[in-house]
Amino acid sequence: MRKPNIAVLGATGVVGREILQIAEELGVEYNSIKFLSSARSAGSKITFKGQEYVVEEAKPESFDGINIVMASAGGSTSKKFAPEIVKRGGVLIDNSSAFRMEKEVPLVIVGVNDEDLRQHKGIIANPNCSTSQLMLVLEPLKRFGIRRLIVSTYQSVSGAGLAAINELRDDTAARLKGETFKNVCFKKPISFNVIPQIDVFCENGYTKEEMKVVNETRKILHLSDDVLISCTAVRVPVFRGHSEAVDIEFESEVAPDEVREILSKSFGVKVIDNPDNFEYPTTRDADGVDPVFAGRIRKNLAFKNGISLWCVADNLRIGAALNTVRICKKVTEMGLF
Repeated sequence: MRKPNIAVLGATGVVGREILQIAEELGVEYNSIKFLSSARSAGSKITFKGQEYVVEEAKPESFDGINIVMASAGGSTSKKFAPEIVKRGGVLIDNSSAFRMEKEVPLVIVGVNDEDLRQHKGIIANPNCSTSQLMLVLEPLKRFGIRRLIVSTYQSVSGAGLAAINELRDDTAARLKGETFKNVCFKKPISFNVIPQIDVFCENGYTKEEMKVVNETRKILHLSDDVLISCTAVRVPVFRGHSEAVDIEFESEVAPDEVREILSKSFGVKVIDNPDNFEYPTTRDADGVDPVFAGRIRKNLAFKNGISLWCVADNLRIGAALNTVRICKKVTEMGLF
């Protein structure tokens, strides 16, 4: 198997550092590796696999001779460098939303739609974090024919970056002391609060985050427009880990026990579902580990052939870094660079 020359773009950010950790954990093979960032972070040092590297400022020439770029540097940065990467023969695995809905760019969750990788023309998009965990749960259940899907997300502040993590910490401390605190990252105070808005509102009354779930789900699972999908995305005062309440209507009847059995044998999913003993997934279960946890699996009372379930995952891993690294490994294994 040919080993690639790899670059990590946005290496010093929250997700970038997670990519490095997971790449080391999963034993990503490479011929050479370099770490790129903005001018502000250039010159800092990163230790990877016991070796110290100096972070370089990302420039077009930085991608000379690079086969695979794992990027988590924001949409504007990805759009800036994507043409430079592609024209030099590299493959960009992008964490931003910049290319997700472009027709010729595969949107991939490893273990769900790997074959879509073969369609890439130099760019592969990593889905939104809330979509990512959902896909690993839905893909094994597609065999029953999905007719309708309603998702409510409860998303941690880490999905909004390091500044949001700090805001939750500082806002909480201030409130406990009875002090005032001016929120910056969120439109409302995040401590001891639940905010029914993630990203900006669209003309249809849904937020961009909610429409990402709708549109990305349809693209990844290759669902027709006849499948009805709705989402409500909510920010909660949790540092790390996204939770989702999922209601699915199927073409054919399926029993909760059958869903439990299928998911327990599915890639990337772990079932915790014994409510009588208070066993169900929480964000603490998911912190720092790879599986998407599923539980509270039960018959939906509103839908014919319906199932309701609860799923939880570490958003910085499955929702961003883990899938990026898995794509890198899969592209290498399939010889697609």
